[in-house]
Amino acid sequence: MRQVFLVRHGSHDRLGRILCGRMPGVSLSETGRAETQVLARSLARRLAGGGAGTLLASPRDRTAETAAPIGAALGLTVETEPDLDEIETGAWTGRGFDELAADPLWVAWNAERATARPPGGESMAEAQARVGRVLARFAADGAPVILVSHGDVIRSALLGILGLGLEAYDRIVVDPASCSELALWPGGGRVVSINERTAP
Repeated sequence: MRQVFLVRHGSHDRLGRILCGRMPGVSLSETGRAETQVLARSLARRLAGGGAGTLLASPRDRTAETAAPIGAALGLTVETEPDLDEIETGAWTGRGFDELAADPLWVAWNAERATARPPGGESMAEAQARVGRVLARFAADGAPVILVSHGDVIRSALLGILGLGLEAYDRIVVDPASCSELALWPGGGRVVSINERTAP
């Protein structure tokens, strides 16, 4: 059995206002940088003695910036993993949530996550499949793994392990700088914790 930690990137200044998707130049805010330092210390305490074997991060700046202090705390090199990337939100990228609220396609996306897709983007099922490929690589026994990704990608991974449909995505909270733990083995796995946050 292997421990896998799913870490969401820390806060940034557009959080809750803009659908950033894969837009460039989205960096952690001051709050986000503080969150990631706390998270790094928490993971280092949690893994004291055994350490972790692998630290992978999505290609986005905000995930690299979140992974860097974790790597420093654990003595790990951050490796970029494209399959942990944010969902491709296509034509919606960079638009405000207030603006999107009036778009019927946006309403459908939030009501029918298993089948809908952003215009010019990817479905949540496609994102779930790619994060599932990453998890499958670490199903065998081995050192703990830390995967730094994005809210909906982590939700899709958790739903897959729990055996729930993607329409249940909004029943799971994945806050910035949170950590969710999985236990994986060949052919299966379980969710150990969801959305753990450590106070500063």
